[in-house]
Amino acid sequence: MRLRWNAGLGLLALVAIGLSLFSLERGRSGLEIMQMTVGTTPVTLTQTDGDSGPLVVIAHGFAGSRQLMQAYSLTLAQAGYTVLAFDFEGHGRNPVPMSGDVTAIDGTTRLLVEETRRVIAYGRGLPAASGGIALLGHSMATDILVRAAIAEEREGAPVDSVVAISMFSEAVTAQEPRRLLAISGEWEGRLRQAALSAVRLIEPDAREGQTVETNGVVRRAAVAPHVEHVGVLYSATALREARDWLDHTFGRQSEAAIVQPGLWILLLMGGIVLLLRPLVGVLPTKTASEPAPVSAGRFWAAAAVPALLVPPVATTLYVPFLPVLVADYLMIHLALYGLMQLLILRGGKWNGSRFSLAAVLVLGVWGIVVFGTAMDRYAASFMPNAERLTIIAVLAIGTVPFMISDSTVSGAGCGTWWRRTAARAAILMSLGGAALLDPEQLMFVFIILPVLLLFFFVHGLMGRWVAQRSGPLSAGVGLGLCLAWALGVSFPLFSAG
Repeated sequence: MRLRWNAGLGLLALVAIGLSLFSLERGRSGLEIMQMTVGTTPVTLTQTDGDSGPLVVIAHGFAGSRQLMQAYSLTLAQAGYTVLAFDFEGHGRNPVPMSGDVTAIDGTTRLLVEETRRVIAYGRGLPAASGGIALLGHSMATDILVRAAIAEEREGAPVDSVVAISMFSEAVTAQEPRRLLAISGEWEGRLRQAALSAVRLIEPDAREGQTVETNGVVRRAAVAPHVEHVGVLYSATALREARDWLDHTFGRQSEAAIVQPGLWILLLMGGIVLLLRPLVGVLPTKTASEPAPVSAGRFWAAAAVPALLVPPVATTLYVPFLPVLVADYLMIHLALYGLMQLLILRGGKWNGSRFSLAAVLVLGVWGIVVFGTAMDRYAASFMPNAERLTIIAVLAIGTVPFMISDSTVSGAGCGTWWRRTAARAAILMSLGGAALLDPEQLMFVFIILPVLLLFFFVHGLMGRWVAQRSGPLSAGVGLGLCLAWALGVSFPLFSAG
């Protein structure tokens, strides 16, 4: 019966993977996609084979990458545009860290504007780029692109249009940029208001969904229904708004279909996760000497005490030493949290839990290589450059003990749902508490909380299956390596110099 069940799961997973890969690759069909660099900035040039069209430079938001913007790159390239997407300094596979004062316009912002203008200059010289230029970006990039467009205009090389997704920028005026589409998700209340305010600079009574024009300045605030800050990147409405706006700008009529990879990416990731379930059956099983289940009292002590004590201790000890935003703090926090939790759970004694190198390798390869390769091609940067490997190794000093303790406190794959939920909520609240204690240095910790939550949903499920088979120690080590990798490729590189 178990063999049939595993075979059925494996077949279902393979069907999901095959169908999603077919659909995702279909969005790339007929396109020429080339990887190159502009100075030290990695860029991806996407265009239809042998054709030329207006240039669209695409930029991602904070902690994003070129891959995160692929729905727009592919949709616009299929519509005949020449698309140039790039990784900002400190992001994706860009080897140069962000630098300067992140709170000052003349600091980090100025440096990113200069980088953007170097990419624009390169794009203007591409043989396939003809008939004008537009800029499209998300979140953090919207302010950078607005400022870059203004600078280009003032130096006599105007940009034809700006598409700002989830926009916030104090640089927008009633005169600049002259042609602006601001797209927001329905659930981005503050950013929707910012977009509408930009339109009302030229028409005080303007409404969302209305295109207004005054003295040659054209504005529109569009809303993508039922999505938030990330979902807007995959919304059919947002993609169509961007394409149609650019078509109107350049006097074109696009007939190609919108490329919507969002659901197929989810199906692919789900299939990859599900396929691990039958493979776990080949791993060695737990021994009779596995640690006894954690009592309710000890569980609550292990969940609450580190959550309360670690933030004040870790923030006191913290001195930045890695060239990446708050990754060094995460290592300290997670190491202290995991060690304190293990001390409460086991009193310093592990009681002979079996360690399976095979289980660690299976979880590590599946969670990093297989899952990560798919992520890197279709969704977000997951394969690090050399600069990030040391960061991943340092992070593992904290993530491995933390995930061992997490696997133990949550019941080694057999714990109740409320224990798993409470244990994960405790670490998220602990990290949030640390950010509140030292917001000047640790405000970016809040950005990593959704990454941790997603990790618990995806990799946590894979780790649960491994723990059920081979015990919490093996699962914890494997998950710790996966978490170090996920965090190491997520946070922007940063140098204060």
